[in-house]
Amino acid sequence: MKTNTQQPTRQDAALLRNTLLKLTATQKILCAVVIVLVALIWYKLLNRLVAFGRDIDYGGLHTLGVQTIALLKQYNPFFWWAVVALCTLIIAYFLYGFVQGTQRRVRMKQVSEETVAMLAQQLSAPALEVLRWVWADRRNPITVGDLQQTSHEINHGRAAKITLVRRHAALIAPPVVVAPPEKTLPET
Repeated sequence: MKTNTQQPTRQDAALLRNTLLKLTATQKILCAVVIVLVALIWYKLLNRLVAFGRDIDYGGLHTLGVQTIALLKQYNPFFWWAVVALCTLIIAYFLYGFVQGTQRRVRMKQVSEETVAMLAQQLSAPALEVLRWVWADRRNPITVGDLQQTSHEINHGRAAKITLVRRHAALIAPPVVVAPPEKTLPET
């Protein structure tokens, strides 16, 4: 029994990578712009917050005592930098959620018929087999997420695994038993 041992080529991986870059470029640019804008705004606010903390006068708290005021002045910068660190973590959490949300939306985006036709013409047979394997739900069109998964699977040897599965299935398949034809008795 001879099986096809051909594997996807580097051109397959490059074609998928370039196609995915075209399909996800808007999302990546949007995320980068939002992150840069938030970082710039936060940097300006952070400087104002630290300056505000530096300029606080604890003289009005003279009823607490001299030692308490000295302690407040000594630890004042640490408190404001802790506030900055906490706010930075909160902002990073929301930015991470924003990026994850946009990636989820892009993964669900349907791929145009022209793009699928171009891929069908230019991908090798093993790469197309991996794409068919990834595209399990044939009731829905191919999505960007399917192409991303195809690229990942090609880079991690899925075509070889599919070939191995076929070999295993052929080895353990039950033998085909051909029943002899039934003899009919002549009618009298």
